[in-house]
Amino acid sequence: MKTKLLIFLFSCTILPVFGQYKFLDVPKLEISDLKATAYSKNPSEAAEILYKSYHYYIQDGELKLEVVSRVKIYKKDQAEKFLNQEIYTYDGKNNKSEKLNSLKIVTYNLVNDKTETTTVEKNSKYKSKESKNYTVTKFAFENVKDGSVVEYKYAVSSPFVWAVDKVTVEDNVPTRRFDYVLDFPKYLGFNIDYKGSLTPKHRDVADKTIYGGEYYTYRFGYENIAPFRDEKYVHNLDNYRTSIRAELNSSNITKTMQPYESGDLGGFKSYAVSWKDIGKQLYESDYFGEQLKRKSLVKDLLPADIKNIGSPEERAAAILKYVQKNYTWNNYYTVGSEDSGGIKDLLETKVGSSGEINMLLIMLMRSAGLEAQPLVLATIGKGLLLDYSPSINQLNYVLAFLEIGGKPFIYDATSKMTVPNLIRPNALNYAGYIMTEKDAKKMDIFCPAKSTTYLTVNAKLNADGSFAGSFSDRDTMLYAMMNNEIYNQDKTAYQKEYYKDKYPFPFSNIKTELMDHNELQTSFDFDSDSFVDGIGGKLVFNPLLFLYNKSHDFDQTEERRSPIELFTGYDKIKKVTVTLPDGYVFENIPKSKKFRTEDNAIQYVYKVTQEGNKLTVETTTTVEDPVYPKEYYPAFKQIFDNITKMEGQVVTAVKK
Repeated sequence: MKTKLLIFLFSCTILPVFGQYKFLDVPKLEISDLKATAYSKNPSEAAEILYKSYHYYIQDGELKLEVVSRVKIYKKDQAEKFLNQEIYTYDGKNNKSEKLNSLKIVTYNLVNDKTETTTVEKNSKYKSKESKNYTVTKFAFENVKDGSVVEYKYAVSSPFVWAVDKVTVEDNVPTRRFDYVLDFPKYLGFNIDYKGSLTPKHRDVADKTIYGGEYYTYRFGYENIAPFRDEKYVHNLDNYRTSIRAELNSSNITKTMQPYESGDLGGFKSYAVSWKDIGKQLYESDYFGEQLKRKSLVKDLLPADIKNIGSPEERAAAILKYVQKNYTWNNYYTVGSEDSGGIKDLLETKVGSSGEINMLLIMLMRSAGLEAQPLVLATIGKGLLLDYSPSINQLNYVLAFLEIGGKPFIYDATSKMTVPNLIRPNALNYAGYIMTEKDAKKMDIFCPAKSTTYLTVNAKLNADGSFAGSFSDRDTMLYAMMNNEIYNQDKTAYQKEYYKDKYPFPFSNIKTELMDHNELQTSFDFDSDSFVDGIGGKLVFNPLLFLYNKSHDFDQTEERRSPIELFTGYDKIKKVTVTLPDGYVFENIPKSKKFRTEDNAIQYVYKVTQEGNKLTVETTTTVEDPVYPKEYYPAFKQIFDNITKMEGQVVTAVKK
């Protein structure tokens, strides 16, 4: 009696079975598609995916992938994401790497009622900034116009039969047809994690004799998929789109089933794992557990004055600063070391991956008598970790975790700006797992404290209607860290382009500097005649001057489909002080006002103070939490509509 080595898991409703459907049958390119000038259901669409397919299959001991994508371009200037593409392939050890076997890139145009074809070559290859182990092949279409159809086809072979990438079904434009196929030998078993609200119109899950053997196949076909639009304040929209991810759970390979290497997948093996099992794999790895065991490398590394700090909390903070000062992140994300040299190489070169930097932090804390543990996670770009579908392939980051006096503390030394419990924003991905050698414990990961932005203007109104004054923009906590990293990447661009886009009027003496407590401040002086209207001898202006925004970002008209993700709760404080010229008085001024949601999750204060010819308007917008469910969106929209209306009020200055 044969045992079927297969587990079929769904995180949504059971899918219906439909009739015959030719999966992976690429439709003929019709002249009518080339002639079309707009999407029939919505002329505002920039593009339409005519056909897309992902075909995974295992043959001759390798995982094969064939991808086809055909897209109609209606508005070239708005469809850039479809015109520039990247293909990632993994570079492994011992000649075990993924290979891009074929790539065809074509642009179709209709010229004199005939199809004109433009074929291009792949443009470039480079190493991924995510990991040195990935090669990226980049290409762009040529001869693209409004009305073109662009198409690419490629094939990849991989020795890693267990590493089937997640495929996202929905896109931000309509899709006419989408096919997903996974074919694998019956001596392998896969979990299929199906997530999302979209149901395939066609489904075929069955035993088949294909590729010269007995296979199991999953085939899902979709038609006329509505767009899943980009939404503001979403870290990774693919977390909420419909997706399919397959992961190996078992194998039963005999010696007659080569070319699988003996000891690689040979014999019966179960890969159905818990997060505790993932921890065991990490601690058995040369790149993680074996690195943490190398205590002798760091035994005498810390200065005695740090080791002798009595307070555990202060000692941990000092060790964090020591690592930040002496070691630099190389911009590569890893959950462990990049190679077996690991911590030893980091100590020699002073430069390392995120995994190496933070594992060194853990080791130094342990050497100073602190029971630090690794907290592993996925960065935002990798997607959410799932309780019910543990995956070591999803992990690409590690933090140091300590419990001091019953309170949790997390540490991240990859940035020079982090402090205890303030970590790199890309790691704020809801949750991670504290991995001890015996257990795995889930931990929520959010920014624990609000960030504050102070926008301060001191201005003097001149009799000719011009304003002169000074401005400062100061950020604290996470906002300071995020803006400081942007500033350090290109200081000139940060000051000139960013601020000129934001404040398009003449200014001078611009200066960006790191203040006490790692606060970042940019300031400048200004002199402008663009803020005042002269009406009948009166000077009319908005007392917030250039800090008044006519619109806001919570302007989505379609139903919200994703949570509101902000990285951090915040206070935004605007304070503008205006001094009138001699001989002028205020004829009218706005009244102070405040409003809030019933649960105080969002609050707003508009405060007006007058002292003679000096007027101060101070506004405070408070958003308490970093994440809100999508049901909160109407409240955000209503509050910010009211804020925009409130801040649109003007004052009038007249001669006495």
